Amino acid sequence: MLRNYLTIAWRNLRKHSFYSFINIAGLAIGVAACLIIVLFIKDELRYDHYNVKADRIYRVHTAVRFGGNHFNMNYRSAPEAQTLMQEYPEIESAVRFRSLGSYLVKPEGGTTNVKEKNVVWADSTFFKIFSVPVLEGDPATALKEPASIAISKKMADKYFPGTSALGQSMILDNKYHAKVTAVYENIPVASHFHFDILISMVGNWPVAREAQSTSFLMENFSTYLLLKEGASASDLEQKLPTFLEKHMGPEFAQAMGGDFTMEKFKAAGNQYELSLMPLKDIHLYSDVRGEFEPNGSITYVYLFGAVATLILIIACINFMNLSTARSANRAKEVGMRKVMGSLRSHLVRQFLTESILVTLFSFVLALGLAGLFLPLFNNLSLRQLQLPFNDPLFYLVLLAASVIIGLMAGVYPSFFLSAFKPVNVLKGAAASGMKSGFIRSALVVFQFVISVFLIIATIAVNRQLNYIQHKKLGFEKDQVITIHDGYALRPNNVEAFKNEVLKISAVESGTISGFVPVESDWSWRSTSTFWRTGAQPGAENMVSFQRWQVDHDYVKTFRLNITMGRDFSAVSRADSNAVILNKTAVTMLELGDDPIGKQISEFTGNGQPLDRDHLLTWTVVGVVDDFHFSSMKNSITALGLFLQKSDGSLSFRFKPESTNEVVQSIEKIWKHLAPGQPFQYSFLDEDFESMYRAEQRLAQTFALFAVLAIIIACLGLFALTAFTAQQRTKEIGIRKVLGASVGSIVLLLSKDFGKLIVIAFALAAPLAWYAVDWWLQSYTYKTEIGVFVYLLAGALALIIALFTMSYQSMRAASADPVRSLRSE
Repeated sequence: MLRNYLTIAWRNLRKHSFYSFINIAGLAIGVAACLIIVLFIKDELRYDHYNVKADRIYRVHTAVRFGGNHFNMNYRSAPEAQTLMQEYPEIESAVRFRSLGSYLVKPEGGTTNVKEKNVVWADSTFFKIFSVPVLEGDPATALKEPASIAISKKMADKYFPGTSALGQSMILDNKYHAKVTAVYENIPVASHFHFDILISMVGNWPVAREAQSTSFLMENFSTYLLLKEGASASDLEQKLPTFLEKHMGPEFAQAMGGDFTMEKFKAAGNQYELSLMPLKDIHLYSDVRGEFEPNGSITYVYLFGAVATLILIIACINFMNLSTARSANRAKEVGMRKVMGSLRSHLVRQFLTESILVTLFSFVLALGLAGLFLPLFNNLSLRQLQLPFNDPLFYLVLLAASVIIGLMAGVYPSFFLSAFKPVNVLKGAAASGMKSGFIRSALVVFQFVISVFLIIATIAVNRQLNYIQHKKLGFEKDQVITIHDGYALRPNNVEAFKNEVLKISAVESGTISGFVPVESDWSWRSTSTFWRTGAQPGAENMVSFQRWQVDHDYVKTFRLNITMGRDFSAVSRADSNAVILNKTAVTMLELGDDPIGKQISEFTGNGQPLDRDHLLTWTVVGVVDDFHFSSMKNSITALGLFLQKSDGSLSFRFKPESTNEVVQSIEKIWKHLAPGQPFQYSFLDEDFESMYRAEQRLAQTFALFAVLAIIIACLGLFALTAFTAQQRTKEIGIRKVLGASVGSIVLLLSKDFGKLIVIAFALAAPLAWYAVDWWLQSYTYKTEIGVFVYLLAGALALIIALFTMSYQSMRAASADPVRSLRSE
């Protein structure tokens, strides 16, 4: 019987090859898109699962609302990890990380440095907590010695090819001589960090000394806790307020004086709370200050999962639509088979077999399409996804999915077709009822609701990106080149390098600073807390804001707008204690309408508990307009520019017509003054755009899936239009004989489907408005998505649909009426 079902199914597919192709192609595109997204989601959900103890590892997070700022971070103090272990027996172990960005690295005796980004200072407990196999050395003793490092296999192969790296020496930043005490396996791709060099926090190096600090308020370390088997993270979390009260409370009180208590601190509207973030949740749920790498987002997982489901639904709708639409052509077949004794169950199995056969063909084609388009998706998502062709389970899942989708897509047509009464069918009464197609129309509407929704989302994301790129930033980002790793010019060549570059005729100005007005992995940031000099520091008047160390050419190079006072002077020694504030800082510090000459104070921040008797005082010499120095998802916060040395990078403004010449000239100077040091640079406008890489990828991905959804919907619409024209061939012939024009017939055939597109737009628009409004809420500065965007999306969908229908409509309207009426 099964063989008979397959034979008949194959004959029907070949007989109606056009509709079979539409069904198979549409479903294959949908399945391919769904398959790629499933690979993406699976990859997102497996982050950090390689750790055997992952269910017991937590990172300490902090939520702070104080000094006019509200932010979340994973920075903790140096003594906190050890103190937590001592006071809470449910903690088995802890590890701290201290990240200071990239390092220049070379083996002992090497002449050329290489810039390595994945470098971090770490405690020796790293290998006890994380499941990273050690290939050489002893994980129990690695990183316990001063001036020791552990490196990944990739680093060992890179710097010591063909020989053992264990016991070898390496030089970091031209000054730290470290011995390799362990080589470990490369950290898996699905990890929220990928450290290649771990530096011991034992000894007398600056970070090692910082790691021995006793202050609970100096927060620079990321702390991970390993809980004991059976320990409850939620129970431990409830004890953390008491921990804060005991250890941080006295330091707060010493800094602020008076009758300070944590209760009064919170009662004043401030917040300082600790929480525990599960290791497995970090990649998708954490977006705090201090992340080692950009994380994913559970929102995008849900979003792409929904898109995959909707695209697959669209493809299944095509199948159902075409199957029910073609029911009139198969009505007599059903009637004859029932008269000959076929049971309804036999007919249901026959039609389900046809449906499953179509899905099997579609899945085979989908594998080819997925393999073809996966590199494009990898490029958009910055992934290395691969189809698991070597996994037998993969094929079993595909086979099961094809059968399930075949059953789901074919269940309605099969029961619909098998329900025809033979008497009515053979009288010709069934066909008229089958042509009405209310459900078919509803499914077309649903398809285009999804398509219009995706079009609107794509346009909205692109408009926001365009708004970001063209909004006035408060500084000029064009024609600025930034040379990274200025510290490679130490000890005496930083100023010399700047002066030599300024001699280039196309260079207008230059500045030495680790701080540039964009967020990047090489732009340094630091935060301090200030208050008006003369007032006692307290929760009511302390303001936390960014503290940038710059030189006297910074304002000029980035073209910040000074609204009051003056710029830094290159000759005034008094400016060593001067500060330039932005308007937000002036407002938050309550310095009034004339802040020039007024002073602000801060604690010295020497790594010891805060001391009210040791303060730094700064005089306000200028005020600049607020400018965007972080993502537009965030409000502009307070900022202070301080005339102090910081040689992380050098930025130069140059004439627009001389880009290549400027780069070549600067590189030549660099190689002369910093031989053997890597020359790396970037342009400020490109750095600015890179802050919105995730949004750019989202826009491109939305556009891709919107195109796929429209293609699938239009394939179905194309086939339905062809079928409708075929069903109305005689009607069209009679109309043409009676004098109807080609245009009127095209309008006749198109208007019914056109109405469905209009209905789809009316349903999609409010859904899209809600979704776009929700997405834009993550931006403090956002564009207005007006009615025009929605009308444009509706018009695009209608035009695409009309264009899809026009070929078949024109073909039917232009046909010779004699041929269509010959059989009458």
